[in-house]
Amino acid sequence: MPETFHYGGQAVIEGVMIRGQKNIAMAVHRPSGELSLIIKPLAAAYTGKIRKIPLVRGVVIPLETLVLGIQTLLYSANISLEEEKQEISPLTLWMLIAVSLTFAVALFFLGPLFLVRFIDPYLASALLSNIVEGIIRIAIFVLYLGVISLIPEIRRVFAYHGAEHKVVNAYEDGAPLELEAIRKYSTAHIRCGTSFLLVVLIIAIIVFALLGHPTLWLRILSRIILVPVIAALSYELIHFSAAHADNRLIRYLLAPGLILQAMTTREPSDIQLNAAISALRGVIEADQLQEDG
Repeated sequence: MPETFHYGGQAVIEGVMIRGQKNIAMAVHRPSGELSLIIKPLAAAYTGKIRKIPLVRGVVIPLETLVLGIQTLLYSANISLEEEKQEISPLTLWMLIAVSLTFAVALFFLGPLFLVRFIDPYLASALLSNIVEGIIRIAIFVLYLGVISLIPEIRRVFAYHGAEHKVVNAYEDGAPLELEAIRKYSTAHIRCGTSFLLVVLIIAIIVFALLGHPTLWLRILSRIILVPVIAALSYELIHFSAAHADNRLIRYLLAPGLILQAMTTREPSDIQLNAAISALRGVIEADQLQEDG
């Protein structure tokens, strides 16, 4: 029996992108208020069998999500501002990805490592040092989300994020893709990237604790080269949890990530919900047409 496909996506500038099995759909509001629906086929690299290999998929899928995310954000910005649509070059795209990953590793992995060194002399063990480092890492992440959520433009993007979650929650519950049916659904979703990142930070505590307290340069190196390993383990945990979300223990484990999503989502307006509905309907229809030939 084939595995059920789960639709998902992200908020973009003045709209929502939903990724399907073979296509992506992006619904973006123009300055005039008109809602534009753009549907594009996914490249073969995004639909290959490698995405189904355990652990490997935990590295591949987050990376391709980042690539698609940057592409669609830039494309939606062009549409929302009525600017000329210029395709981003592969070199520029990978430079942006490199900058994004470097920033994330520096802020959330190397930063806490250097901060904990100031209090290492007062900590009784290597285990305690790694736990404190992990707590600092989570605190920086929460502080970062809190700071960016103060930016009005980001808060608007977060509202589209909430719309995307509501629509996917409704679809997975079998509800009709209509405003009246969708409004009641939660802005939180178990497969959200916010939850994934929180799991990454928690798994990092366990992985780094197993390494003990080696020399500083080895600790720095571990915070860089083990990120893909941590991401792979975290993805498998999220994947397993999503498949067993009805289990009470799993629900308790998922609760912190769902609570944290209150910082990255906002209750959307009907206009924002309509964008998410349009994107999901569009990609479902495109996938069905492609499947029917």
